[in-house]
Amino acid sequence: MKIFNKSFDNVIKSEVGLGMCDYAFALEKFYPLINRFEAQRKSLDSRLYKRLEQDILAGCIMPPITIAFVKQDPKFQNIEELKDFMMNKINHGYILDGIQRLNTLKKASELRIFEPTNPIYFNVIISDNEDKLLYRMITLNNGQKPMTPKHQIEILTRDLFDFSHLTRFNIQSEKEKSIERLPNAFSLADVTKGYLSFLTENVHNENNKIIEEKMDEIIVGRILESRVFIGSITFKDILSLIDSKLSDSFLSEWFRVSNNLIGFCCGIKFSYSFIQEENIEETRNAFKTFELAFSAIKPSKVNLGKFRRELSFYFVKNYRQTKGFDTNELIGKFLEITAN
Repeated sequence: MKIFNKSFDNVIKSEVGLGMCDYAFALEKFYPLINRFEAQRKSLDSRLYKRLEQDILAGCIMPPITIAFVKQDPKFQNIEELKDFMMNKINHGYILDGIQRLNTLKKASELRIFEPTNPIYFNVIISDNEDKLLYRMITLNNGQKPMTPKHQIEILTRDLFDFSHLTRFNIQSEKEKSIERLPNAFSLADVTKGYLSFLTENVHNENNKIIEEKMDEIIVGRILESRVFIGSITFKDILSLIDSKLSDSFLSEWFRVSNNLIGFCCGIKFSYSFIQEENIEETRNAFKTFELAFSAIKPSKVNLGKFRRELSFYFVKNYRQTKGFDTNELIGKFLEITAN
């Protein structure tokens, strides 16, 4: 394996390099990484990739694949340091772009005329958090099928984040729940929706009145425009904050309401330090006031799910002010918001 150069991506604040290896190295070291994502895209059986398989056997040079890593301090003094890091941490890498090319390369390698010494180029990205990798993954894969933005985000939520530091925040997929349900576990689908609201800075990312393909385009546009990774608060920080509040039974139940979680994840970056620094009793009392005010809304007159997302977002975003409101003051604010 060779690394030719490196540079620093000033958008996602990450180290980026360009390298090359032969097919044998790629199959041994890179190909197994596609299985790190439990929900990774399945290999596509299409004429496009059949043509690529034939081209590989004929000696083509494929477009570079992209490999990513998470590292606290992503800067390197020289390309040798970068190469050493890759060699030592290769099993912890992620394929952000090129999964189908690696699948096709694997198929081609099973044929007798395959040449394992032919070269394949790759880009490497080392970021200090997962949100930046998600942003880059979206920009690399936007428009490809069948992986939608929601699918990409679900993959990262499940497989890229390390939840081991969380003491009470357990996450289960529907498949896992059907096998053995953990008490008080969060739904992977709900956490994914929360992550999506954080990335898009919008609580409305589902709409069955809009064609799914168009909705995907809207979501991608929101993510690219929000540039949420520029801020100091990461989604991992948000999960840790929620985890610290789950010892309280009321707050535990509140966060497990999907629309509450969506609104909270969207609004928390504006009041993160304020909620983080207060004790759990203060948080519980403030969120109880929210529920009392919300109960004043007539269910028969509104879309409760929509309003819960919007009002929990407003409440959390403006927490420095809303925390001091009594129930009637908060009802008044809710009336102003829902009147529009």
